[in-house]
Amino acid sequence: MPRRHPVDGDRQLEWLRREGRIVIVGASLAGLRAAETLREEGFAGSLTLIGDEPYEPYDRPPLSKTVLLGKAAADRTALPRRRDPEAQWRLGVAATGLDMAARRVQLADGDEVPYDRLLIATGVRSRPWPNESEAELDGVFVLRTRDDAARLNSRLTQGPRRVVVIGAGFTGSEIASACRERGIAVTVAERGAAPLVGALGGVIGDVAAQMQREQGVDLRCGVMVTSLEGDSAGRVRSAHLSDGTAVEADIVVISLGSTRNTEWLAGSGLGAGPRGIACDAGCRAFDIRGIVTDDVFVAGDVARAPHPLFGYQFLSLEHWGNAVSQAEIAAHNMVSAGADRRPHMWVPAFWSSQFGVNIKSVGVPPMGEEILISQGALAERKFTGVYGHQGRVIGAVTFDNSRWLPFYERLIESSAPFPPPFPTLDRRSDGQRPLPADFPDPSVPTHGPTVTLSGYSPADRRLVFTPGR
Repeated sequence: MPRRHPVDGDRQLEWLRREGRIVIVGASLAGLRAAETLREEGFAGSLTLIGDEPYEPYDRPPLSKTVLLGKAAADRTALPRRRDPEAQWRLGVAATGLDMAARRVQLADGDEVPYDRLLIATGVRSRPWPNESEAELDGVFVLRTRDDAARLNSRLTQGPRRVVVIGAGFTGSEIASACRERGIAVTVAERGAAPLVGALGGVIGDVAAQMQREQGVDLRCGVMVTSLEGDSAGRVRSAHLSDGTAVEADIVVISLGSTRNTEWLAGSGLGAGPRGIACDAGCRAFDIRGIVTDDVFVAGDVARAPHPLFGYQFLSLEHWGNAVSQAEIAAHNMVSAGADRRPHMWVPAFWSSQFGVNIKSVGVPPMGEEILISQGALAERKFTGVYGHQGRVIGAVTFDNSRWLPFYERLIESSAPFPPPFPTLDRRSDGQRPLPADFPDPSVPTHGPTVTLSGYSPADRRLVFTPGR
């Protein structure tokens, strides 16, 4: 049974801050920043962090960049600490269930951890290759964890004849870039019309495709990998494509996006499903009836929160900066009175380094209907593209031209009109007009979908990915 504590709101909050129990599920970037913030906010009670990996929080962006280039070891990616969170760490053991009535988190080792406030920051995992026997072939990898990066880097160091990367999103493109920088032949198979097309649209995708091919990538767009073939020793030897061709390879890296870690919450009564955990702008989780809770909070990649700058649409953002900002807001609100709570208002931002180009974006480009190249030129690979949605600026992307991003962030925050006037900027005076942004249909995933009901409501469907035949 939950502990009894004072009924009066002010006394209850004072009691919580002094001797309450806060549990964070997810020993991640978001989990660590939330723990630090709780202590900075004066929380003096017990603090427990639960993580399914045996490591304390580490930084993930370097895994597909410097680690795969052999410039940093995977075990040297630990996140710096702002302060000692003075927490109990329960590492190497996954959360398997949640009893909201009893306020207990159930663990894989059979233990249960009680809480007065709970923060869920379980993030995402890489979507695996759907054929389990093919996924188990020696030489087939995904890249999400520190161990994934260490294993893949070790194999790249051995000098494979060819690597096949399935999926040309940001991670897949960064893996291909690392291979080329190491002098390794690489084939990239992408169902869409171009790399990065789902994140940045077809106009930018065409630039990314040209960039990859100029760097020696064997880029195959508009095709799917239908099967992986192994030899008698169980090592991967080739990937078969939907156009009837096959590519021999020693290594295949599956980069088909991510799956949110919410399965452990099935039957808990929380509003969690394959698209994440729904929460309000203050990071309080909803239950399955759509009623907001006041003792369960959510932050990071696993959260689905309404954003006031984007029509209060529920957004799930797999961004480093979002994880930090949302964790800090959640931690503050967990130990604050209602009038002192704050909404999560961070403007999404993202960066990627690939093929010698630094790509950065702000806002939500996939919401864009049009794009205007406002500075530079696509052919020069040094430009700024601004995205418009229903007559207002909704996002921006830069290739080696990031000095303008703060300006566009302010335009997004102020709901500036699109196309925006630039009387003082170095906008090209060549009659450039907005173009269709050319995003693919978001309902069509990377590899052939099978749709089943998730069990939460008929409107909340689960996508099971299977290779096309």
